[in-house]
Amino acid sequence: MPALPRVAKRNARAAGNAGEDVMALEPISHPVAGPAAFVRDLSAENAVNALVAFAFAITGPVAIVFAVAARGGLSEAQIASWIFGAFFINGLLSIAFSAAYRQPLAFFWTIPGTVLVGPALAHASFNEVVGAFLVTGLLMLMLGLTGVVRRVMDAVPLPIVMGMVAGVFLPFGLDWVKAFESDLAIALPMTATFLVISALPGLARRLPPLIVAMVVGLVAIALTRTGALPSISSGAVLAAPTLVVPQFNPATLIELVVPLAITVLVVQNGQGIAVLRTVGHAPPVNRKSTAGILVGLLAVVFGLFSPFFTTLLLATPKAFIATLAGLAMLRVLQSAFATAFQGTFGIGALVAFLVTVSGMAIAGIGAPFWGLVFGTLVSRVLEHGDFAARAAEKN
Repeated sequence: MPALPRVAKRNARAAGNAGEDVMALEPISHPVAGPAAFVRDLSAENAVNALVAFAFAITGPVAIVFAVAARGGLSEAQIASWIFGAFFINGLLSIAFSAAYRQPLAFFWTIPGTVLVGPALAHASFNEVVGAFLVTGLLMLMLGLTGVVRRVMDAVPLPIVMGMVAGVFLPFGLDWVKAFESDLAIALPMTATFLVISALPGLARRLPPLIVAMVVGLVAIALTRTGALPSISSGAVLAAPTLVVPQFNPATLIELVVPLAITVLVVQNGQGIAVLRTVGHAPPVNRKSTAGILVGLLAVVFGLFSPFFTTLLLATPKAFIATLAGLAMLRVLQSAFATAFQGTFGIGALVAFLVTVSGMAIAGIGAPFWGLVFGTLVSRVLEHGDFAARAAEKN
């Protein structure tokens, strides 16, 4: 989930209120980009960037959603509704915020947050998971408005968070490896294609490896599975979302709200802000906002046709989804391990990883939450020097 519009922090000490901070949302100080401005500013570069971003969103991340949904035993209607909400609603948000702030602010979903759903669905209902996500959203809104986001982000060291994230991601990597045993005819050509294109940077810039691997996988399915892919007329095409009534189970809330909030704030939003700043989007005005708007428009269309895409993907062999999701997670998993274990807080990160991988549940609360708890506690005992060094750096 890319970065939200920045929350402007105003130091009130100049006004005589020492130690107090006043928070305000980033003001919309420029005219909102209307249809005419969108058409005028749209360029070939922006269109290509938008198409590549959208193509990535509908490949690996969608495969991860399907893998998580399969683990949780969700119905086809529930999965289609999930895809509809993830694309249609987030597409509208992307259009609105990109137009308002004149920056490419694409709102989709957090991959770590999606992956966290899998373990929770092993012992909680989908309604309870939805309730936990709603509470997390309200919590993050309050944190943003009250200005304590930085303190929350500092509560658990990043290596420990990434140790938990690596533990949550690991099953996707293992499922990719197991796909070679269950369906070599699909896993092998997809993986080989991904590796060959990734090894050629010039080609990879023009042909995203994951997208080409998906196409190769579909071709492999067509050649080896007669009638495996449905036709457009084989089921519903347009979205008809099903209503999920949220339920608020205390154990599910404890299990999901804290890990979700921390991973979104520390992992996803931190990366989104870094990416925007790296490509020069610190100023509030840029014509490249058209790329964000175009991504939003494509997402809205994809969301409207979510039942067809859901039917299509559910008809593919499990090895296809496992391979696509696993390849999408390779770099993410590598980054999680590198961040967790290459520097400070290594013991705490290892404990967080092991507890999360164990899948244990205490008092009905799943492993990712306990991974953060035990990892932080062990680190406090054995790595107090790292905490002291971090505090000294901030001062």
